[in-house]
Amino acid sequence: MSKAVRARLRFLVRMVRRVSTARRDAGMVTSEYAMGIVAAVAFAVALYQVVTSGAVAAELQDIVKRALSAGT
Repeated sequence: MSKAVRARLRFLVRMVRRVSTARRDAGMVTSEYAMGIVAAVAFAVALYQVVTSGAVAAELQDIVKRALSAGT
């Protein structure tokens, strides 16, 4: 084999190794995003439960009423 062919083969082998390494790590990143989304949804559900509870809803309505009637 000539030097040019050997150099080309070495280059191709390096590129294949880089691609295969990148593919192994791609799953880990996806799972981390999935866990972040699950945590964000859980926090949103908990916040929704607090905001829609009777006492908090009444306080929020009172704040809005006072804010709307403050100018008159």
